[in-house]
Amino acid sequence: ATHLALRLASLATARTSRAMTDTWHLSAVASLVENLDKRLLVALRDGSNIIGTLRSFDQFANIVLESAVERIIVGKMFSDIPLGLYIVRGENVVLMGDVGANGDLDGTEGLIEVDNAEIIRAREADQTAEAMKGDILKRMDFLDE
Repeated sequence: ATHLALRLASLATARTSRAMTDTWHLSAVASLVENLDKRLLVALRDGSNIIGTLRSFDQFANIVLESAVERIIVGKMFSDIPLGLYIVRGENVVLMGDVGANGDLDGTEGLIEVDNAEIIRAREADQTAEAMKGDILKRMDFLDE
């Protein structure tokens, strides 16, 4: 009898857990529905930021962005690299937020817009500097502790 009671309790817990997961999943999907046809900033796992109009999504939170651009910020400079129609796999999305129809909430206050070639050069220089910094720290044995 105790074994049966434990088994029933286990099944009830599994059902509750599944229901909670389904509820969370449904609320996440409902959140995407509310953002259809809105201009969003999407932060991805690789650190890139994509801005575009949410046109479609599926049950895995894969999304389709129209008129998408990659927003690159280096120091006080930024540029938007045009991407066009862009599909993002849901597992790569870290965060999404509305930037407003006019881009008035896009976070560029205090930044200087530069052309695409200049921002790419600045990003490469920044990545090279970070790599050199890492090499220097390794040579000084700070990372071996």
